[in-house]
Amino acid sequence: MNWNEQAERIMMERFGNGKDNIIPLATVENGVPYLRYVNAYYEENSFYIITYALSNKMRHIQTNSVVAIAGDWFTAHAKRESLGWFCDEKNCLLAEKLKKTFASWIDNGHNVFSNENTIILRLELTDAVLLSHGTRYEM
Repeated sequence: MNWNEQAERIMMERFGNGKDNIIPLATVENGVPYLRYVNAYYEENSFYIITYALSNKMRHIQTNSVVAIAGDWFTAHAKRESLGWFCDEKNCLLAEKLKKTFASWIDNGHNVFSNENTIILRLELTDAVLLSHGTRYEM
């Protein structure tokens, strides 16, 4: 079955609507896979993550822009896009959504928002498989 409005509705129920999702994010460097869990916000076919531009994750992604992610009865590949500094004016609306979604931990001292290397990473789904009540949706 093709990805359609029903599949997107299920994605929003599972991952959207302001939920703080903890998802596994897989990258590859020199043929070796790396997996870590990240907090992610879902909206319009993309997951958004607050991260550090100089992290190993970002180094891996810069050399291989395709990543793998997964969730509740869901697996996908995504291409990355750095949206730049979290506090950049162009990110204002998205940053407010992320602050609200990640309110329970965002100000715990781990993030340094004055540092321009604190960025928003967008993971845009390129292909996906979503299972729901016996139906398989593919992107």
